[in-house]
Parts: sequence; C-alpha cells; structure tokens
Amino acid sequence: MPAAKVEAYADGLCYTDLMAGYYIGAPDEVLQAIADYSAWFFVWDDRHDRDVVHGRPAAWQRLRNRLHTALDSPKDHLYHQDPLVAGFADSVVRLYSFLGEGWNARFAGHFHAVIEAYDREFRNRTSGTVPTVEEYLELRRNTFAHWIWLDLLEPSAEYELPATVRENAAYRRAALLCQDFAAWYNDLCSLPKEIAGAEVHNLGISLIHHEGMRLEESVREVRRRVEECITEFLDVEKEVLRYAERIDKGIDNGSARDAELAAAVRACLCNMRNWFSSVYWFHHESGRYMVDSWDDRSTPPYVNNEAAGEK
Repeated sequence: MPAAKVEAYADGLCYTDLMAGYYIGAPDEVLQAIADYSAWFFVWDDRHDRDVVHGRPAAWQRLRNRLHTALDSPKDHLYHQDPLVAGFADSVVRLYSFLGEGWNARFAGHFHAVIEAYDREFRNRTSGTVPTVEEYLELRRNTFAHWIWLDLLEPSAEYELPATVRENAAYRRAALLCQDFAAWYNDLCSLPKEIAGAEVHNLGISLIHHEGMRLEESVREVRRRVEECITEFLDVEKEVLRYAERIDKGIDNGSARDAELAAAVRACLCNMRNWFSSVYWFHHESGRYMVDSWDDRSTPPYVNNEAAGEK
C-alpha cells in the first residue's frame, strides 16, 4: 500500500487483531511474530491476486521461486530488493527462533506446499479452470495454509508437540475442523467479491459450476458445511480433552508422561476453539470483506494495482 492508503485502511483491516484472537496466551514476542507474518500473508495473497488479474505470469513465477529460496535460507534474504521477499524472510527468521529444528523443518515443508498450491491456483485462474468440489477442498487446505496455522499453535503454547500427539485421530480431526471452518467461512464472505471478479477458487463457485446449484443453494450448502464443522468440533473436543487427561496420567503407551505436554495439548485445543469466534468476528469487522462499500466490488480500494514484482 502507498503511505496514504496505509493510514486510511491498515487499522480497519484488523489483520493483527485477528491473530491476537487466535493465539491467546502466546508470549508477546511470539504473538508479534505471528501477527506480522499474518499481515505479510494477506499482502502476499493480494500480490498473487494482482498478478493473476493483470496477467503477470513472469512476475508470479519470479516471486514463487524467490519465496521457495528464502524459506530455505531466510537469513540470506533479509535485505532482498523485493520488500515482499525481505518481509517473508524476516518473519521466517523470527518464527524459527522459538522451537527446535524439527518444528522449523516441518513449517518449511508445509509452506513449500502452500507456495505450490498458490501456483496451482494461479494456473487455474488464468486458464478459467474451476476445480471440482473435491479438488477444491483438497487444494484449499494448502491455499488457506491449514498446516501453517496449526504449526503456530505450538510456539504459542511454548511446546513442540511430538508426532504421536499431532497424529492422534481426535487431535488431528479437531485441528482440521477449526481450519476447514475458517477456510469455508472465508469462502462464504468472499463470494460476492470473487463472483464480481470472475474468480474460480471458492467452494460456492465450485458448487455452482460442478453441482448445478443456484447461487442461493450454494450459499446454503457452504453455510451447512460451516455449521457442521462447529457441531463436530464440539464433539471431538471432548475426545481431545480425554486424551490430554490420559497423557497427564502417563498411560498413553508411554509416549507422553508429564503434565507439561498435557497442558500444551489443552492450550493448543483451546486456541483451535478460538479460531471459530475470531474468524467470525474478523469477517464482519475487517474492511477486507465490505464489498458493498467499494466502487468496484471485485477490487479492494486499498490494493495497489501497479505492476509490483515486474522489475
């Protein structure tokens, strides 16, 4: 954003407020790093969108390659000529400082997958390809960065969870439900903007295109799926709490023996729950989704349409 647009719009977008609601209890330096990374993510998403809209495949491929490289060696990219790459490197360096090498490698693997999912979205949008519902749901878990936001539960809890916990069926189900809710509620709130922009990546659009639904029917179906996420989470949440109790007692196959791990599991689960209220609040408070007040319903007024990334 140009400076005048920052002054006019930045606070109203509520990006850092959103993270403060997601990761309650995180140490201040962790929460600040996550909030800055989240703000970067929204900017990156808008750059990607503008590269699609203005037909800039070379700029997008250049950015894609630079982000992959910066993810693997972030300290070497802190002063990159593209501020988006430098900002990403700064965020990654800070996030890598909180836990161990295992967490860092997992985060990197997850974000490499996010970059590739954005590339697939770029190709779908530029070719006018609407993914089927199942294709979209699978891709959405990466374009929304499900695994990244779940990884960030751990530095917030100041504990790197072992694979046995992360792969526990109840824990994993609760984690996916909170993220699917967030992604699909985002689709619901983004639908007017994305229809106006003739976009192809939205659950509602896939339902219209491949399931033959009318707009009103697709909205009802997305809403139904969103509500099911809430209902199912409330059930599986109880299973995770029982699992944490078993960990606390040290009887889960000997894989977790102390109260510290059980407390970390409960803290991560609590913040999974916080995603529901925070996502709901954000989408009704942030200027990012107030399309009825925009001159062009397909283009947020704060977006800079210059050819960023071409130089």
